Amino acid sequence: MSPRPPHVLIIGAGTGGLCLAHGLRRAGIGVSVYERYRTRGEGLLGYRVGIGPTGSRALRECLPPELFDTYLVTCARSPRYFNVVTQRLRETASLPLRPDTDPVDTERSVARMTLRQVLLTGMEDVVHFDRTFTRYEQHDDGTVTAHFADGSTATGDLLVAADGTQSAVRRQYLPQAVVRDAGTINIATRIPLTAHTRALLPERVQQGISLIFGTGGMMGVLHVMEFKWDRDGAVKPGVSDADTALLHQWPGLAHDNTRDNINLIIWSAARRFPADVMRRRGEELIALALELTRNWHPHLRELLARADPDSALPIRVATSEPVPPWKSSTVTLLGDAIHTMTPGRGVGANTALRDAALLRRQLILAAADDKTLLQAVADYEAAMLPYGFARVADSLNRSGTNGDDRMYKPVVGRLALLGARGYFGLTSRVPRLRRKFVDDFYTYRGEED
Repeated sequence: MSPRPPHVLIIGAGTGGLCLAHGLRRAGIGVSVYERYRTRGEGLLGYRVGIGPTGSRALRECLPPELFDTYLVTCARSPRYFNVVTQRLRETASLPLRPDTDPVDTERSVARMTLRQVLLTGMEDVVHFDRTFTRYEQHDDGTVTAHFADGSTATGDLLVAADGTQSAVRRQYLPQAVVRDAGTINIATRIPLTAHTRALLPERVQQGISLIFGTGGMMGVLHVMEFKWDRDGAVKPGVSDADTALLHQWPGLAHDNTRDNINLIIWSAARRFPADVMRRRGEELIALALELTRNWHPHLRELLARADPDSALPIRVATSEPVPPWKSSTVTLLGDAIHTMTPGRGVGANTALRDAALLRRQLILAAADDKTLLQAVADYEAAMLPYGFARVADSLNRSGTNGDDRMYKPVVGRLALLGARGYFGLTSRVPRLRRKFVDDFYTYRGEED
């Protein structure tokens, strides 16, 4: 008699949770996803995330082939350059990136809301909205029951926490796990891409990801997002017939309001911001961004002034403290629910996708009775914890995401800024260093450790 496949309960319909859900269903393993948002269009999910080879491999492994093709078609135009500029838009470095001819071995620019709609495609019978998780119970028969705020429950063989940095599952399961303030704050904005706003940017900035090293410890990143559909949601002229057919068949576009835009995010040490910054929104937050960038180039300031007020969002950057291994059970975690990491280069999203693919492989072995469910979970956690927290450490030590970074210090900050600019300038001019930087750009997210 063949073993009964486990039924998996996933808390949270984010990137990692939905990728896992697709992968399990493809493998014939029962899965249900519970999401606190009421509809598929809710949530502040509209900003860019970079999906590198690690994330794209996981998506290709877990998604149905036609949906993976839809993922590729719905990505924004891939960046052609990694740029470093000053706050006056003077170029420090510009490094050509790989073309996006390979389906995985490149940098993909993805709007979070668009990726969410792709991952929700075809999952109407799996994802349950408006279900806020409150607690779980583990039973003697090996099952686990999730309880929700509306009084409903769900019982399965494994509960997976994919509910992000503020994970309610983690608070119950691993109360010793600590998420701390990294000491930096971001203000994220989104500017409609028009002929006028495009003209405010140098050509290579238009076509790449641009890191802005400002004086006084004010940093920024800018990326132009261009999609295959226009502001009305119609496929643009010049898109191939195959891509056009995929977009016409994709129901997610009806739920996605993402359009061509410029992402411009500024950040610095938290002490540079007023105490009430996390309560500010809209025009008030944009005004603060303009105040903090008084010495920036007029074109960058005009972009901030033209930002969509509804898009302006303050983000207090958080990071997880490493957690010692625990005894595995019928509850496990993936993504930010266990290893929250600072933003930048999509490392959090790529690691969550890596988690999903790894857990899927282990659960397939359990479903085939090659190992017990608890052993599959234990083997997943034994691999996930080291690489997950290695990525946490990497992300905290890059691009000024740590409030203790030297560039935020009153005196040595000036020297640190000069050193960073000098490093990128030299790297862009020396072919060997340039090749190494580009290779590292794609391997940083860590497929192998």
